[in-house]
Amino acid sequence: MEYENIEDVERLEDYRPGGYHPINIGDELHGRYQVVHKLGYGAYSTTWLARDQQLQRYVAVKVGTSDSNPQEIDVLSALTGTRQTPVGSPGKALILPLFDKFRIKGPNGVHPCHVTAPARSSLSGAKEGSYTRLFQLDVSRALAAQLAIAIAYTHAQGYVHGGESHCSALLRGTTFSPAHLDLHIGNVLFRLPLGLDHLSVEQIYKKYGKPDLESVVRLDGRSLPPSVPSHSITPIWLGEPSEEVTLTGAKILLADWGEAFAPSQHLRRESHTPLSIRPPEARFEPSTPLSFSSDIWTLACSIWAILGQKPLFDGFLATQDDITCEQVDALGILPPEWWQNWEARLNRFTEAGSPIKKRLIRSLEDRFETGVQRPRRREGMVSFELEERDAILAMLRSMLAFRPENRLTSNEVLKSEWMRKWAIPEYEKL
Repeated sequence: MEYENIEDVERLEDYRPGGYHPINIGDELHGRYQVVHKLGYGAYSTTWLARDQQLQRYVAVKVGTSDSNPQEIDVLSALTGTRQTPVGSPGKALILPLFDKFRIKGPNGVHPCHVTAPARSSLSGAKEGSYTRLFQLDVSRALAAQLAIAIAYTHAQGYVHGGESHCSALLRGTTFSPAHLDLHIGNVLFRLPLGLDHLSVEQIYKKYGKPDLESVVRLDGRSLPPSVPSHSITPIWLGEPSEEVTLTGAKILLADWGEAFAPSQHLRRESHTPLSIRPPEARFEPSTPLSFSSDIWTLACSIWAILGQKPLFDGFLATQDDITCEQVDALGILPPEWWQNWEARLNRFTEAGSPIKKRLIRSLEDRFETGVQRPRRREGMVSFELEERDAILAMLRSMLAFRPENRLTSNEVLKSEWMRKWAIPEYEKL
């Protein structure tokens, strides 16, 4: 460690050749974007709230490290560009829009930058800023519908969202951890309410707080090199606790495309998704290229996280075998060849799939009760009625089929009973 530790900021040692670009409040980027505050940071980027001096609006400017992959910009250009969009597809409006792209040169190299709409916080940030970690029932339905619609649009354009592990701009209320690096609610952002553009910078500071600057100090007492900023900045918090989000404030944008790929153009066999929501074929069929069905598995896990308080599969300190064991407990025995190739099964199950040790077996229904329904009742919130619960579980089971070819497609998810009768009607109220 070269610098005194400062909480809730990017790793200061990464201000080096190949790393972050030093930015200060008031800097003007690309001769147009005046930096107002910090929105967040990831391992390969920092993201800044800026005022577009030409169009007089607030934007988010994501500044990559000089050794980062600029692929995210290319994917966003393809998804939000001017090419023909299918008639009747609302999904394009749910993708974080790309306004501009440019490069800046600094003491640490040349940095790819892109400009998008600013957002309030991620869904996971809203939950982490909450005591209950729950969304209201109507909000959770609308959020799930929007996410499914966004993924259906992404797939229709030929892209898989994949696992985001390089350029994530985490908004305050989330911390940089593997649990936020994929098609996951850490990558789903709440839109900012209308009217922000009419606020002056001072009004922004009055409403949300001025930048919290803390001097960067070397441990050896020497002066800072030009590659390091003089002050660190804690990201601004524009969000609100999950239980306080109303239906009118539940509009989202799907972000973080650094690991997205087009299966028709690029064969990808390695999943960067965290173990807890990684599709099982990434483990048991590592030589088979990943495709759209891998998004369906993680979409199911994301919908679960939106509806409830606890994740479907507990990834805290879990090994790959722990997660596979949880998947078998919840969904049943693996396909025969996977089952035979999983050597650790002998320590946990009989050949027929029965547990050999006394431990709590939690079915999908058990997990829904303990992770979704019970926390809602405990917090005095409305829980799901029996008919709706059964429709949710039927949809999720079909999305969580072990074999990728047996999972629902994104369009079939939208046609499921729960989406048609409960989720999409709430989304349409937006």
